Amino acid sequence: MARDSTTDASEVHIPSLVVLVAPVVRPANKVVPQAADRPNTPHVQGPYTVRQFGIRRNEKIAVHVTICGPKAEEILERGLRVKDYGLCRHNFSETGNFGFRIQEHIDLGVRYDPTTGIFGMDFYAVMGRPGSRVVKRKMKRARVGTKHRVMKEDTMVWFKSRIEGIILK
Repeated sequence: MARDSTTDASEVHIPSLVVLVAPVVRPANKVVPQAADRPNTPHVQGPYTVRQFGIRRNEKIAVHVTICGPKAEEILERGLRVKDYGLCRHNFSETGNFGFRIQEHIDLGVRYDPTTGIFGMDFYAVMGRPGSRVVKRKMKRARVGTKHRVMKEDTMVWFKSRIEGIILK
């Protein structure tokens, strides 16, 4: 079987992007599907009661959606456009993932609705390389080698070259 020369095993890509809106659930239930172009959005429930925050156990406290594939890169692009394609070094984790927050969801191009209000959104991009599924599959699990893991520097290089972003101090 001939090997495809167009794919590179060391190429970094986005397997998934998580968009989270907290803390108000009922109005946010309308915002996340519009921003992510997904009809169903699961809720995050409080694991235990915290009286200081007014959270009860199993109460819905946030709405999130996980987006995969090319749609994830498109929505990430819209979120980064709000931030002027600039992220700080502390937005990147040591495992190669990165995240940021926008203050107003209407900056994404979602139409403003006075009944829902304005919400902030958290974006978290999980980075990976081809073959990283060996850790998660059920049969014949294996480890990803240290040279094949995505590190902070790899993601920062990908961010500068692919997204043409700016890394601030």
